[in-house]
Amino acid sequence: MSGLVIAMLLAMLDNMIVAPALPTIVGELHGLNHLAWVTTGYVLASTVATPIWGKLGDLLGRRITFLTSIAIFLVGSALCGMAQNMGELVAFRAVQGLGAGGLMVGVMSVLADIVPPRERGKYQGVMMAVMPVAMIGGPLVGGFITDNLNWRWAFYVNLPLGIVALGVCWVVLAKLPRGAGKATIDWLGAALLSVWITALVLITTWGGSQYDWASPQILGLLALTVVAFVAFVMVERRVKEPIMPLSVFANRNFALAGALSLIVGFAMFGGITLLPQFQQYVQGASATNSGLLLMPMMLAAMTVSLVGGQVITRTGHYRALPIIGTVLMTGGLALFATMDTGTSRLMTSVFMVVLGAGMGCLMQTTMLIAQNSSPLNAIGAATGAATFLRNMGGSLGVSLLSTLYINRLLDSFSANAGAAAAGATGAGSGSAAAMTPAMLRALPEPIQHAFAVGVSDGIQAAFMWGAIAAAVGIVVALFIKHVPLRGFADAPKPEVAAAEAEMQTA
Repeated sequence: MSGLVIAMLLAMLDNMIVAPALPTIVGELHGLNHLAWVTTGYVLASTVATPIWGKLGDLLGRRITFLTSIAIFLVGSALCGMAQNMGELVAFRAVQGLGAGGLMVGVMSVLADIVPPRERGKYQGVMMAVMPVAMIGGPLVGGFITDNLNWRWAFYVNLPLGIVALGVCWVVLAKLPRGAGKATIDWLGAALLSVWITALVLITTWGGSQYDWASPQILGLLALTVVAFVAFVMVERRVKEPIMPLSVFANRNFALAGALSLIVGFAMFGGITLLPQFQQYVQGASATNSGLLLMPMMLAAMTVSLVGGQVITRTGHYRALPIIGTVLMTGGLALFATMDTGTSRLMTSVFMVVLGAGMGCLMQTTMLIAQNSSPLNAIGAATGAATFLRNMGGSLGVSLLSTLYINRLLDSFSANAGAAAAGATGAGSGSAAAMTPAMLRALPEPIQHAFAVGVSDGIQAAFMWGAIAAAVGIVVALFIKHVPLRGFADAPKPEVAAAEAEMQTA
């Protein structure tokens, strides 16, 4: 657990530390137009790599693949710190993302190896407790590094923590099963997976912003996504060792937990990404303080996750948590959709507590259901598939909701500020899209108000769609069946896994 907690902290802390440094980074490297790709390259590589790491863990053993992912993450971090231009930085962030994909799925897979499902709730609750440390401490550390050292240390700071994680895991995970020692890798499946995911993320990133939704570029990417996805499914049904075994989706509970992970990722990550925008532009918080203002949500998520894990361990019952969690998440996102320029920080904190409680009910429970629905010899693939779906939902949520937010912001700002805003900003909506909080505070009061109203309108639209997605999750959660959590002695044998899946599907 000591090694896993350090690795989880390493994975979650990275983006939180880098975020405050991004304005300085793009200024020094003259790459404002490529700012989005600093994040997109990392997320895309991580999403593609997640199921691959899960499958490699099943074939080669968790320890060697987990240690390898940590090493790749550290190499990527060092290279990012040495980047001399935005092209290098985006490429090195992709390398870092490849390692990060193995960190998250590795932690959950190793946990499945050492703790039976009946006891796993409380241990996954401990993992959830790492989140508030990363979410709150990350922006503070990143802001301090940027202001007092150099932005490159936002990447170099990963190295000492990662070396500790590497050393601890090398020692304490030595008794994990070593795997077969050889593997038949489904390279064609991995390539097709990469193609259709990349094309889909590009659609959600470029559609409606860089290219019109009906443009040849977007339609071509859509066709590529469909063709590559169909080919991927055909390949995975035929190869001996598929990179993402479709058989795990034959289990009803696993399929529902996977769908819930996708929906939760879309609503939660897409929504949370936009909260600092409202805090900084409308409520006047600094970048560092906006991290502190997320504390109510993180503390609620941590508390509910720890309590929920204990309840699952003691009672063995978990079905109520996804239902309660999706209801709370829907309510929290709907409450955020009511925010305007008059919403106080106290009221925002109350909304955060509701959303955080929903997160605490769902984050560990969906993974627990997915793992409990899979035989032990496919835990890595099942964990990888569930994590992949959550990351995929998060990627789509961030890109789609952000696009919706920006479009509504610019339309509202143009309508409310008119020609005066265009003259003050120098280029109308184009300059508004690049507005920073410091720039906004230097403008006349009427324009500040118009921009704040635009941010509020964008936030309302984005969170309302997030709430609609979360409401779909309520319906999905209602169909989950209670299957008793097993101990190691109750684990299904590989030879009866298909029969068990058939029975649970029925």
